[in-house]
Amino acid sequence: MRATVIHAPGDIRIEDVPDPRLRLPTDVVVRVLRACICGSDLWAYRGESARQPGQRIGHEFLGVIEEAGAEVRAFKAGDLVVAPFVWSDGTCDFCAEGLMTSCPQGGFWGSVGSDGGQGEAVRVPLADGTLVKLPADAASDDRLLTALVTLADVMGTGHHAAVGAAVRPGLTVAVVGDGAVGLCGVLAAKRLGADRIIAMGRHRARTDLARTFGATDVVATRGDEAVAAVRELTGGQGAHSVIEAVGTEQSMRTAVALTRDGGAIGYVGVPHGSATGLDLGVMFGRNIALRGGVAPVRAYLPELLTDVLNGTIDPSPVFDLTVGLDGVPDGYKAMDARTALKVLVKP
Repeated sequence: MRATVIHAPGDIRIEDVPDPRLRLPTDVVVRVLRACICGSDLWAYRGESARQPGQRIGHEFLGVIEEAGAEVRAFKAGDLVVAPFVWSDGTCDFCAEGLMTSCPQGGFWGSVGSDGGQGEAVRVPLADGTLVKLPADAASDDRLLTALVTLADVMGTGHHAAVGAAVRPGLTVAVVGDGAVGLCGVLAAKRLGADRIIAMGRHRARTDLARTFGATDVVATRGDEAVAAVRELTGGQGAHSVIEAVGTEQSMRTAVALTRDGGAIGYVGVPHGSATGLDLGVMFGRNIALRGGVAPVRAYLPELLTDVLNGTIDPSPVFDLTVGLDGVPDGYKAMDARTALKVLVKP
């Protein structure tokens, strides 16, 4: 089959790789209908996170089960399923607590020795604990499939940030980062009842989408100017909840400065840079809480799936470029150049 591999920074290729096959009786093989490129994939593309030459890449996909192992109980061939970006057994203490990303038996798609999501098919380990079944008729609904693939990562990650920031009805939320995760954080904050949502971003197309998703205000500056603008919008107090969806030292410093005393930051931007941007003395003195990290999207999938299916939320507009498998290398270039927000892949 054909799949996306990375050979070096900036060197993404579509190559023939061995067809996936069942290795354990708890495996299934999924034929991919939709995949996408994540902002976190760009750190490997830019050389900021290490990859072995020829390693598979991509961690967001949905598709149809082609073959199921003898011990798979919840699924069968022909089922339409979505895969969170981490596989997990669904039975360990961490899974029981909703922290599937810490499952001792778990792993990430595209890690060494595993299949990546940006290909024609994927072997899924521990299928019963990992996958979530989708309605069969969704396979013929292009818009719905596009919305549903966001549940593999980006929508669940935005929701994790909103949960970490303790978003609830009546609060003011500020969102640092105008990428797909930040925009899904806007959507998640709206879904959780935030009264006011301030989106931070300088790209008009992205901030327009933020308004569509529920942002009430846009701040198109950075650093001290952005902090001053948010303080002015909030009567000098800052935001009750701040979503940090970038992962740099500067973005975290901005998030802390935007937060109202007694408020909370939900951080999901993959950290990259020389330092954290956190001053514990400031956070201690102002009673600022910090919670987030790798999103356990499998825990959030059932509730978010319900809301996508009933039309309460529609994350599909985060995709502004669609490519076939041969177009994936150009998709990486577009996202790296910020000429695309998020790329949908139709293998």
